[in-house]
Amino acid sequence: MTTLLPLRNLGARHPGVTQALGDSYSEAAFVCLNRHHTSPVTLKADFHGEQAEYLAEWEPPDTKLLRSWANDIDATEAGAYCISLAAIETLAGLVAVRRAETLTGADYYVAPLGSDPEDLESCIRLEISGVSAGNKAVIEERLRKKVKQAEKGQSNLPAIASVIGFKELLIAMAKVSDLP
Repeated sequence: MTTLLPLRNLGARHPGVTQALGDSYSEAAFVCLNRHHTSPVTLKADFHGEQAEYLAEWEPPDTKLLRSWANDIDATEAGAYCISLAAIETLAGLVAVRRAETLTGADYYVAPLGSDPEDLESCIRLEISGVSAGNKAVIEERLRKKVKQAEKGQSNLPAIASVIGFKELLIAMAKVSDLP
């Protein structure tokens, strides 16, 4: 069964993401998906042995949006935040409660929906990356690098690494302990 991936209104569901920031991430995701595809598309997710398929829908970006997200690196990073946060919410019931500090080996702290955002001890670190045009092998290699980055982070909290392959339509996630 294919589930709709909730790429809009992240700020309404994730206490650690403002509405404006969530909308910005959504814009970037739409630009990145639109580089290689037309809406709708099906993304395949793989997380801790669990496989899922998600439907992503968007309106084609207009000229202003494309100009605003003309930096491919920035767009890919922000778009990956959007898709990773939407996927971890749907796959594992986790939402972003706070942006992670520098050197923690992660981008966000996530916790179960309804958790106290001030209680970081119950959080999981989420490291996020995106690949615009790479194939599955490139995405898997990036995932291994992101797992190593999270392992070296200055934090004792558990971690998940996530890599979004925009052309490949792949959401690759792993608990830090899952990969060698």
